[in-house]
Amino acid sequence: MRKDGRVELDTFRWLLTGDGQRLLARAAMAYVDAGGDPMASAEAVRRIEPDADRAAAALTQVDLRARAVAKFGDDAVRLYFTPDGLEQATHPRVAAHRAARVAATELDTVVDLSCGIGGDLMELARAGLTAAGGDRDPVRAEIAGANLAALGLSGAVMATDAGGVDVSGFGVAVLDPSRRSARGRIFDVHGWEPGWDTVVRLLGGRAVVKVAPGIPHELVPPGVEAEWVSLRGEVKEAALWSPRLATCHHRATVLAATGLATLTEEDDPFSGGDRPVRELGDFLYEPDGAVIRAGLVTAVAAGVNGGLVDEHIAYVTSDEAFHSPFARGFRVIERLPYREKQLKAALRQRGIGRLTIKKRGVDVAPDALRKRLDLAGESEATLVLTRIDGIGTALLVQPF
Repeated sequence: MRKDGRVELDTFRWLLTGDGQRLLARAAMAYVDAGGDPMASAEAVRRIEPDADRAAAALTQVDLRARAVAKFGDDAVRLYFTPDGLEQATHPRVAAHRAARVAATELDTVVDLSCGIGGDLMELARAGLTAAGGDRDPVRAEIAGANLAALGLSGAVMATDAGGVDVSGFGVAVLDPSRRSARGRIFDVHGWEPGWDTVVRLLGGRAVVKVAPGIPHELVPPGVEAEWVSLRGEVKEAALWSPRLATCHHRATVLAATGLATLTEEDDPFSGGDRPVRELGDFLYEPDGAVIRAGLVTAVAAGVNGGLVDEHIAYVTSDEAFHSPFARGFRVIERLPYREKQLKAALRQRGIGRLTIKKRGVDVAPDALRKRLDLAGESEATLVLTRIDGIGTALLVQPF
């Protein structure tokens, strides 16, 4: 085992043998018996496996599987991971959505050029596509192949560099460029691996490329669809769909427990025109992060028969109550003083002791402000701090 918790290729391959599988099963039992205590479970496993690397590899897989349940659900106990592979793997709900879109093109073959541990590859295969994968890291490639096999899915995986793969024999190419280095995230697209030139080249064919959610709109090549995807309110990723696969320019896709909803510029009557700003109404709406990233806040405004509270702020207001998958709704109770001393007095007067603070467009640190307010009371409330007509405003609101 390496210091970063990554398993060596030969050791991982041994884990796939009969002896390796038996050790994994016994390591899982030791982990449960020890109540998840890594020290106690390690001691138990080393008593039955004298090879330190094999024992450590089995224990690492058991620990990673336990951590992976939050992302991969019941599949986690059958899959294999590396620490960074688990962290960077696409969430199955997001991967399944992308796979369904690829399958809907009726192109039945796909190659994932940077498959990692196989997060996307597994869902592409599940969608009925003939899937192949590659990764420049031999261990990740081996793990991706093992994960396909563990779920009874077909597909081929090999260790290879994404930039050197001939994609002409596949219907669709999928790429997730590495945006990390030893020093952290890489924000310059030319520092990605493979770099932006490869991304643009792939997008000239039939391809889907995962990119950072903060990608500037002006960087998206002409004719390419940029899709931002959120899961349960958290923006997970953006993906660029090449012109041959694109169906719009900007799209926000919101994945919830019960399904998905999608919004495009075709849903926005204000697209390309003046932004609708109006006075504060009885209701305030906080658009989903994917909607904001996609620049479709005015589409939400149109959907609730409302407008923006400020031209530069992503809050929507309306006189009507709507339930929308694209925004969270609040009833406006009252305006409170924006200055901290007066705000503190107003909240105390109302007996508010537990306060959720939401802010947009103002330089406020909610946790620090909450501490300074030093509230005491039995009531719970939500406070929105924002700008209206360029002026700092405090609103007491109630979610609905």
